[in-house]
Amino acid sequence: MADNLTDTIARSPDASTPPKGATAVLVLGNGETVWGRGIGATGTTIGEVCFNTSITGYQEILTDPSYAGQIITFTFPHVGNVGANPEDIETTTPAARGLILRSDITHPSSWRAAQHLDAWLKTNNLIGLAGVDTRRLTRLIRDSGAPTGVIHHAPDGVFNLDKLKADASAWPGLEGMDLAKEVTCRQTYSWDESLWALYEGYGQQKDPKFHVVAMDFGAKRNILRALASAGCRVTVVPATASAEEVLRHRPDGIFLSNGPGDPSATGEYAVPVIKQLIKFGLPMFGICLGHQLLSLALGATTRKMHLGHRGANHPVKDLATSKVEITSQNHGFVVDENSLPDGVELTHTSLFDQTLEGICLTGKPIFSVQYHPEASPGPQDSHYLFGRFVEMMETAG
Repeated sequence: MADNLTDTIARSPDASTPPKGATAVLVLGNGETVWGRGIGATGTTIGEVCFNTSITGYQEILTDPSYAGQIITFTFPHVGNVGANPEDIETTTPAARGLILRSDITHPSSWRAAQHLDAWLKTNNLIGLAGVDTRRLTRLIRDSGAPTGVIHHAPDGVFNLDKLKADASAWPGLEGMDLAKEVTCRQTYSWDESLWALYEGYGQQKDPKFHVVAMDFGAKRNILRALASAGCRVTVVPATASAEEVLRHRPDGIFLSNGPGDPSATGEYAVPVIKQLIKFGLPMFGICLGHQLLSLALGATTRKMHLGHRGANHPVKDLATSKVEITSQNHGFVVDENSLPDGVELTHTSLFDQTLEGICLTGKPIFSVQYHPEASPGPQDSHYLFGRFVEMMETAG
């Protein structure tokens, strides 16, 4: 058996004996067993196993609240080379359940590194394993869909595979699961931090022109920074805020944030609120889960995707201009284009699989996109969307 463990992914559910050097195991819902070397915290974690094709930004990915309930397989083999730092985070408490790597964590070589990635994982109680044939695991996910999985990191080499298999098969999966309540803020707060600049760090919005209320379904910090940099004072309210609570802040515009889980489940309480807010005609902008919730409020439907989109190389076509944007994406549910009601227009589409990537409401300053314009994969292909939101507030004012 190879010491690097990279060829030890189980070919059948019978791989019950740990290979030499194995200190962690991934057990899938079908009983398939994947051995590796444990990284990060010790213990057990369970979630939906997905893959992300990004070659940079692993710290931002692991702290993206949209990954609540998920274990991330990184297809890029060298993770850890820029270390970890307190700036490149999307939330203070990572929502991802764990991670899977091809190679051992790379020693940091960036001047911005403040901590080794493994130490950062331990600090944030994130469990993972390395030494896995991630290409094979990715093909498995591609062909069969994202499975449930359990990672158990045990430095002593003791594994109760029967229990792990039972736990993996019993986990219900993300469909029907409301996770926004797990990652939303607990109380309303103000945000004025703006985008990061080299040698300067994050700025501060001191002269805002507009006031935006952001409904937090799992908001990434860089979205809030992008709004601040676009000239907005931002008030963030919990996912469960009522229309009255939102309007009490007298906003110039309303933002619907990204987030995790099944939009239909979160929509049980969020959609009635969004429907009420639409009636007031204020400019409204949604991203990711916010886009899906807006679509539900307008009468469309959503569905679970076979694979989902997770990466920083997704081409999206703007149907109004025919321009192609290179986008960052992270979603496992999608709005069904065929369900769009009259008055709701398709504005953006994926060039990977032709799924819906953006909508607008005819005659009203309301629009949304499925992808993440703040994540800078292009690097700034989609930043114009924040400018569009500001222009809508200018016109409405």
